[in-house]
Amino acid sequence: MDRTHVPEALAASHQEYWGDDARAWVDAAPAVLARLLDAWTLTPDGPATHGTVAWIVPVRRADGSPAVLKLQPQDEETVGEPTALAAWGGDGAVLMLEHDAASGAMLLERLDATRSLDTIDVDTALETIGGLARRLHAHAPPATTGLRRLADDAARILERTRVVAASSGPDLRDVLDRCAAVVTEVLPEPGDRLLHWDLHYRNVLAPLPGSAAAARGDWLAIDPKPLLGDPGYELLPAVHNRWELAVATGDPAREGLRRLDLLTEVMGLDRDRARAWTLARLLANLTWLAEGHRAWFADPDLTLARALLRRS
Repeated sequence: MDRTHVPEALAASHQEYWGDDARAWVDAAPAVLARLLDAWTLTPDGPATHGTVAWIVPVRRADGSPAVLKLQPQDEETVGEPTALAAWGGDGAVLMLEHDAASGAMLLERLDATRSLDTIDVDTALETIGGLARRLHAHAPPATTGLRRLADDAARILERTRVVAASSGPDLRDVLDRCAAVVTEVLPEPGDRLLHWDLHYRNVLAPLPGSAAAARGDWLAIDPKPLLGDPGYELLPAVHNRWELAVATGDPAREGLRRLDLLTEVMGLDRDRARAWTLARLLANLTWLAEGHRAWFADPDLTLARALLRRS
């Protein structure tokens, strides 16, 4: 395993997202890795992997137990991850074993990266995510300040929406305006639960067989981008998954609404509030679309937004 360089694909991903600002983290990360391997008495245990943001290094602790060292830049989305994992304490989520405040790096228990919810059927995956979300949301929000708040995020999205709607085509502008009206109505009551924010199929893994994690459930959430807000804002990522199967039904709008209803029921949410905060999440995505950055959200998000607006 090359521990002297961040993988080229990860460095390229950082360059795409953060531009030249990414260079400092890419250059510094190998030294952080070396320092923590020594400080926490860790032995590398197989090839490193990565997503679009994090560098994941499998290790063994001094007692021989498997773990992973997760290194990533600290930004407004990732900086709250250690706070959330500490608050959950392994209940429904991966357990954080160590945290390096200086770099944001974390030592996490190792789960089975080959077994995510992508390996099971859609309805079971949705029911599993709904159950995990209920467990995560049941925990009292941490007293620590600094976590993102849905109230602030939604207010910023509304401001951006007003700008881009004026220059959008009539069809998209109509959807943006109607979503914004719903969000404006619910914004005074944004909620205060600790949300995962990115609870989709690939962010739910099975524990390793026979591990201590296996005693806490068959599936555990990873990689939160936490914020404080209404649980209805948590639904959309899981509805996106395997959208091609929704399209294959011949009525993707109906299938999308069915998925939302299933999650709402499993999580025990008020249907109208869940609809409203899902429209808020859709508005965020569609605003990015209108700004020209996230064209891939056009489907399913336009389909889902129109379907939810028709239901009202």
